Amino acid sequence: MALFEVERTVRASVVEVWGRLTDWPAHGGRVPLTRITGVSVPASGVGARFTARTGVGRVGFDDPMEVVVWSPPGAGRAAGRCRLVKRGRVVLGWAEIEVHGPEASSGGDGGAGAVRVVWREDLGVRGVPRALDPVVAWTARRVFGRVLDGLLRAP
Repeated sequence: MALFEVERTVRASVVEVWGRLTDWPAHGGRVPLTRITGVSVPASGVGARFTARTGVGRVGFDDPMEVVVWSPPGAGRAAGRCRLVKRGRVVLGWAEIEVHGPEASSGGDGGAGAVRVVWREDLGVRGVPRALDPVVAWTARRVFGRVLDGLLRAP
């Protein structure tokens, strides 16, 4: 499995950032050649499920995911945390999104401040040799860095 991490800081409200990063259909607009299907109702919280379908035409694969940890930021929590487990045949592993709100020293008024985001993922692709994990991690860090940048820029 290829473990990688991407971190960004954005000036916005922690609630707004959390909403952007946990809007699963929006991920499909940012991940190359991917669309999100089968979003459960509700789409948030432990047990929520969706599938990322990656490919062109009939050639592709499904990456079904399930939310196993859901702890939005706010009311006494220092950070929000969401963990997804990949339940597919091709893509294996987990992804975790953390959203850390502005420190109390910034005024603590609940408005926009410096919000730190950490996207951590342990990614495996069935059939890809473990010796290529560094290449997979390097590539994923760049791809998901761009995905994260796009989601954080979205209005």
